[in-house]
Amino acid sequence: MSVVSIPIVNKNYPMGCEDGQEARLLELGKMVDTRARQILDKIGPLPESALLATLCIVLADEVRSRPAPVATEADLKEILARIREIKHKISQ
Repeated sequence: MSVVSIPIVNKNYPMGCEDGQEARLLELGKMVDTRARQILDKIGPLPESALLATLCIVLADEVRSRPAPVATEADLKEILARIREIKHKISQ
């Protein structure tokens, strides 16, 4: 287990992660920091708790607004093959 210091709007937040995931956590932290700074640029200074709540709502809205992934024909063929494989194992 590793601990990484994630800077978000000039404050560091220590966060634990699995060994080897440090770079990914830092990358995600940069994304959060960027979005938090964009919010502050638009609406001005906020107390930390208000920024956190606003940031969570904005990020949740962005996730929910993304279009649902579309299964390709290759995906469907793979799913069908796995179903057939499971059916074969069950019927033995």
